Amino acid sequence: MARDLVRPAIAVGLDGVRKRFGRFAALDGVDLEIEPGELLALLGPSGSGKTTLLRILAGLDFPDSGQVRFDRRDVTFAHAAQRGVGFVFQQYALFRHMSVARNIAFGLDVKRRRDRPTAAERKVRVDALLNLVELQGLGGRYPSQLSGGQRQRVALARALAVEPQILLLDEPFGALDAAVRKSLRRELRRIHDATGLTTVFVTHDQEEALDLADRIAILNRGCIEQLGRPLDVLDRPASAFVAGFVGQANRIAGQVRQGRFHVAGADLAAPGVADGAALAFVRPDQFRPVADGEAGLEARLERVIPRGPALWLDCVAPDGQVLEAAVSRADAAKLPAAGSSIRLALTGGHVFPEN
Repeated sequence: MARDLVRPAIAVGLDGVRKRFGRFAALDGVDLEIEPGELLALLGPSGSGKTTLLRILAGLDFPDSGQVRFDRRDVTFAHAAQRGVGFVFQQYALFRHMSVARNIAFGLDVKRRRDRPTAAERKVRVDALLNLVELQGLGGRYPSQLSGGQRQRVALARALAVEPQILLLDEPFGALDAAVRKSLRRELRRIHDATGLTTVFVTHDQEEALDLADRIAILNRGCIEQLGRPLDVLDRPASAFVAGFVGQANRIAGQVRQGRFHVAGADLAAPGVADGAALAFVRPDQFRPVADGEAGLEARLERVIPRGPALWLDCVAPDGQVLEAAVSRADAAKLPAAGSSIRLALTGGHVFPEN
């Protein structure tokens, strides 16, 4: 059983964690509770603090203030070796002169003599991990003889070999091409479900986070803007930043008056938003072409691009803003010719005050 290869899942907590590098606040009072056995994604743009947060969880960096907990144990200033973490890096960090099996067993080989498993026990564990990551029979190969995806699987097996309390992954698929990334995402989810290990991974790829994670913590400027399930952050963004960062959305400036957002002939419900300047984040599938005379944004249709079951429309508003809309192929006959005027009604969106 894969769960026999790891320790029982633990909860992880951060309370008011702050970290500065000179004048730059990498983390600015982060509170976070990670549930036992959860697969959590840290998602955000470059410089948002996600890698700093992961390194503080690993014991590779320490906060200026705040607390880190593994279950009820305070590990704020415990070093990585004292925490029992498994860490997977983007660039694999495999030893080129060691076989796959020796790479996986490395963390076991360097344990103190009294804690080190016997050679026979190490072999049993390495074989079990090779099976888990579906690299059976490749233990005698060297990293140079493996594909990028296989090397990353070796790195994952090596991180699991030491029976970590928590598994941490820093952009684990960033060095791989798109097809291999998708395949390995499925593999990571399978391995996580098989082991039940508490897992945290950093990514700037929102598709990766939405595909893989149980919950997503979205970071911006050292703070968590929103923590929630993938559908929550997509359908109920907590801020304008989240609405613009997660998923694909058109950012449209307008005015809110009496609970409705208004812009150039179109309007949209904006419950709870105060009157004044505002921004609407409208997904491509939240536009609907309408006839002249009906309420809608006027634009020029530049191109019609077939993508699977939908037609994507590249449009340009009179003020020069580019709008992307998606309509059903069944509506193809209703579309004007490229270069003609089109009117787009807003069927949904998320509205926030313009700060």
